[in-house]
Amino acid sequence: MHTIILAALLEFSRTPVSMCTAGILLFLIALWAAKADIAGARGLDKIVVLSNLCFAAPLAVFGALHLSGVDFVLPIVPSYMPWRLFWAYFVGFALLAASLSIATKIQVRWSGLLFGIMMFLFVAMLDPRGVLAHPRDRFVWTLVLRESSFGGGAWIFAGNAMREQGRGQGGSKLILVGRVIIAIAAIFYGVEHFLHPAGAPGVPLEKLMPTWIPARLLIGYLTGAILFVGGAAILLARKSMGRS
Repeated sequence: MHTIILAALLEFSRTPVSMCTAGILLFLIALWAAKADIAGARGLDKIVVLSNLCFAAPLAVFGALHLSGVDFVLPIVPSYMPWRLFWAYFVGFALLAASLSIATKIQVRWSGLLFGIMMFLFVAMLDPRGVLAHPRDRFVWTLVLRESSFGGGAWIFAGNAMREQGRGQGGSKLILVGRVIIAIAAIFYGVEHFLHPAGAPGVPLEKLMPTWIPARLLIGYLTGAILFVGGAAILLARKSMGRS
């Protein structure tokens, strides 16, 4: 009995442990890679130079999830695709590779471009069924915009890398597309927070803020205002990282 319980605990903990480990390792790698930029930045620019780190760390966590918790990921893979187990593992390795590339700023032109394409393919393959079946479901649109904004952010990184390599025209186009997608998502999320301020702040999903949190409606409205204003600023290229 004790052996069975121990085995169950080890099986349960393997996935979160691997995800946390991947995230921490990637964080340390990205921090080391950005040390010169951090030292040379002034004021709020010290936060801006950490943008690669902030984007790459979740990719490492999700990559570890694909590799260590494939049983959780496999049902998401469309049933019409052949070799579903292969694609689940392939995406895990792709996420880890993209996270290392973006964190270390090595070949970001390609990793950002390809990761963005992968996210847009996910939207095309996984989301249309839900959108067509429930077109008025705000949570379905939340997920569509969430996945799309991941791809848009990756294209902004790729576009900035292309500009640094002297490919300004192609980079500007990628940045423009990424900027518009992220802006639309932020504005939509902001409106959702105004309409449903009791929801957990950030991505407007079904989870509600705990009732013990003081001024939770105020937090919801404030989150909505930040998202809406931030989205509008990004759309107009005001105080944003990537300018087309």
